[in-house]
Amino acid sequence: MVQRVKTVAFQGVDVLDIDVEVQITQGLPAFGIVGLPDKAVAESRERVRAALHAIGLALPAKRVTVNLAPADVVKEGSHFDLPIALGVLAAMGVFPGEELSHYSALGELSLDGSLRAVSGVLPAAISASAQGRGIICPKDCGGEAVWAGDLDVLAPDNLVALLNHMKGTQVLTRPEATMAETNPIRLDLADVKGQESAKRALEVAAAGGHNMLMVGPPGSGKSMLAARLPGILPTLSPREALELSMIHSIAGALEGGKLVTTRPFRDPHHSASTPAIIGGGLRAKPGEISLAHHGVLFLDELPEFNRQTLEALRQPLETRRALVSRANYHVTFPAHFQLIAAMNPCRCGHAADAALACGRVPKCMADYQAKISGPVFDRIDIHIDVPAVSAADLALPPPRESSAHVALRVDAARRRQQDRFAAEGAAHLFTNAEADGDVLTRIAPMQGAAQKLLGDAAEKMKLSARGWHRVLRVSRTIADLAGRDVIDVPDVAEALSYRRLRGPLALAA
Repeated sequence: MVQRVKTVAFQGVDVLDIDVEVQITQGLPAFGIVGLPDKAVAESRERVRAALHAIGLALPAKRVTVNLAPADVVKEGSHFDLPIALGVLAAMGVFPGEELSHYSALGELSLDGSLRAVSGVLPAAISASAQGRGIICPKDCGGEAVWAGDLDVLAPDNLVALLNHMKGTQVLTRPEATMAETNPIRLDLADVKGQESAKRALEVAAAGGHNMLMVGPPGSGKSMLAARLPGILPTLSPREALELSMIHSIAGALEGGKLVTTRPFRDPHHSASTPAIIGGGLRAKPGEISLAHHGVLFLDELPEFNRQTLEALRQPLETRRALVSRANYHVTFPAHFQLIAAMNPCRCGHAADAALACGRVPKCMADYQAKISGPVFDRIDIHIDVPAVSAADLALPPPRESSAHVALRVDAARRRQQDRFAAEGAAHLFTNAEADGDVLTRIAPMQGAAQKLLGDAAEKMKLSARGWHRVLRVSRTIADLAGRDVIDVPDVAEALSYRRLRGPLALAA
C-alpha cells in the first residue's frame, strides 16, 4: 500500500503541488528517497530516522521507498522533512493516514522531534486554501499561515503533539495571525536643512512612484534625503502587504511569521553581486529588487556598482518583474520597486568646485559618468542636483515643514491617481509611473500651450520615446500635487527640468 502526503515546491513565488509517496515493502532494510531531491532533501532520511527514535519509534526492518512526484521537478529545501515523516508514520500504521489527504504539510525536523521554521509557508497556505485543503506547518510559521484565509491550520511545536492531534488525544488550537510592529521612529525631512529643490523632487517622486537620481558632492545630504523617503510614502494596502509578505516568506525573511506592514527600504552595498540584486543563485531566491517590492531600492554610489548589475536593472525597471533564467530553472519574481539612486559627479566628488576638484576634471567626470549607460539614465524619471550645503544654511533653525506635512500631500495625490485609474478601468495600477500606452493618454489631458512646450522641448532635448512618456508621467504627478485635472505649462516645465541633459558635462550643469 502506498501512503500519500501533499506538500509543495517553489518556483519563484509560484507554488507547485508535490505528492510524497511512501511505500514499505519486504526486502533488505533501506530508506531511499527518489524524485530529483537535492542535498537537503536527500538528508531528510537521517533527520526523520533520528526524530522517530527521539519519540520512541523505529523504522521497520524493511525497505522504505519515498517518491517525490512529479519526478522531473527538482525538489529543494528542508521543508520536505515533515511530509516524509508523516508519510512514513502513516505507512507504519502509527495513525490513520486518511486525514492527511485534507492537508498540505511542510516543516523541518530537528533530531529531537521538534519542528523548525521553514520559508514559503504563506504562499503554500494560500495555494492550499485555494484547493480546499488545510496546512500543517511548524508552530513558528503558524502566524503567517492563517493570513491565507479561512483554512484549517495545524501548527504543532513537535512531532508528538501532531501525532496526538491525529489520534484525537490532543487538540491543536488555531494560531493567531500576527503582524510586524510598525516602527514609530521615522526619519524626518525637517532634519534636512537647505536642499529645498531636492525635497520638492523627492515629494514628486513619492507622489507618482517615480525613479530618481541625486547627484552632488560628498556630504551634501543625498543619503539623508533617500532615507527619509519612506516617511512620506502612503502605508501599505492589505493587498500590497500580502504580496510583499509572500516574497519575504519565500526568501525566509518573514521574522516570526509576522506579516510585513511597512514599505521596505533596501540599500544594498555597491559590492553586491548581480544575483543578490536581481535574484537567482544556486537555489533561486528573490533579490534586493524583489525584497523592495512596493517599496524603495536605494543604490548609493551608483557608478560603483558592477556594470553588469546596472544593465540587469533595465528590464525590471520596465516590466516590474525579475525574470531569472538559468540552465536548470526559469523563475519570475515580482519587482515593483521605486529606484532612488545617488552619485558624485566624478570620482573625487568636487567637479563643480574648482577649488576642490582634482586635476583631471573634466575628463574624470566624463569617465565616471560613462560607467552608467544611457538606457539606464533614460529609465530614471527625475534627475536632481544636490549641491553642497553652506555653513549659513546649517546655522538656520529646522524647517517648519515636516515629513508629516509632505505625506499628507503625497497621500492626496495618490488618492487622485487611484480614483482616476478606477474610472478608466485600470484599477490594477497604483501610481502614475505605471501608466503607459493608451491609459497614459487618457489620464494625462494637456492644455494646448503645455502640449506645445512638451513637443518643442522633446525636439531640442532629443528626448527618446521613453523619455517623452516619462516627462508626461511626471507632469501628471505634478498636476496631481497641485490639484489640477488638466496638465498645464508649469507642470510640464518642472517635469522637463528634472530630465537629464545629454552630453558628458550634463550632470554638472
